[in-house]
Amino acid sequence: MTTKTVPPPLQVTAAYAWRFLVIVGASAVVVYALIKLHVVVIPVIAALFITTFLSPPVGWLERRGWKRSLASVAVVVAALLLLGGFIALVAPQVARELGAMGEAVKQGFRQATDYLVNSPLDLSREQIDNYIDSGFEQLEKNREEIASGLLLGAVKVTQFVAETLLALVLTFFLVKDGPEMWAWFTGHFDRRAAVHVRALGERAWNAMGAYLRGAALVGVVDAVLIGIALLVVGVPLVAPLMVLQFFGAFFPLVGAVVAGAVATLVALVTQGPLAALIIAAAILVIQQVEGHVLQPVVIGRAVKLHPVVILLSLSAGAVLGGVVGAFLAVPVAAIASSAGNYANSLRHREEVATS
Repeated sequence: MTTKTVPPPLQVTAAYAWRFLVIVGASAVVVYALIKLHVVVIPVIAALFITTFLSPPVGWLERRGWKRSLASVAVVVAALLLLGGFIALVAPQVARELGAMGEAVKQGFRQATDYLVNSPLDLSREQIDNYIDSGFEQLEKNREEIASGLLLGAVKVTQFVAETLLALVLTFFLVKDGPEMWAWFTGHFDRRAAVHVRALGERAWNAMGAYLRGAALVGVVDAVLIGIALLVVGVPLVAPLMVLQFFGAFFPLVGAVVAGAVATLVALVTQGPLAALIIAAAILVIQQVEGHVLQPVVIGRAVKLHPVVILLSLSAGAVLGGVVGAFLAVPVAAIASSAGNYANSLRHREEVATS
């Protein structure tokens, strides 16, 4: 069959299909390489993320006459001291109460299943037990893998320490020499391409910084508000629940639900159904304030993703990279969205210019 006998719609479809397969294949190769090189990739990404927090104060000091190298040292050291002080203050309490929180969640889960059995939903104990047993069966299937993984604990700890040190060193140099590194990179393109590369880089950097700083601020506000609610109701384990709520902010939609469910279960087992309902209502109000006030104001239009995009990004990230992949999913989606918006704006300008 010659090309002339192939219907035009099929030719167009085939052309798009093989290009799509090439893009998917290339993307798969890149993702595979990044996963294999995670010992280097994760510290680089962590350093970039930390740099988005430290660059603004460094720029502020530089505008007031500080040399960039001195400002970088001062900001990095101050950040390490603040982080170390926070860990020294909170970590012992969280470590003491973490085991109690796990037991409270288990007991709360049992009580919740009892309420479901006695509720008008007409769920039998056998149905609920079957769901629970299926979950335990999955754990049993993976027990050997989990046990073998524990044998590598010392290696993992050593690797984590090495990655942390590498991330800290990279963070300092990115904060200190980031603008020069970016200028060197863009200098390898011709003038026209360099303009677009700089614009894309600036948009990606702004989107990532807006998301991370906004998520951190939202997490702090959420943690403080839920901590106040827990203290008022008299629920224990306030510190670990606040920490969980803070980190949940970096996993949009899913993280808030999980952290809220844990807090509600702890309230159920320690203070009873009324306290659990109060905490659940407080979490619902906090999430509404977050979604309609904090997110639009704090993060703004720099990162504007549909909930469906967020959920799909989280799912894909979790499948590809576990917790780390889920954490990176939304920032990557935000960067891709900003790049797409820039490409659309370029196309619109070209259409206007040729019309």
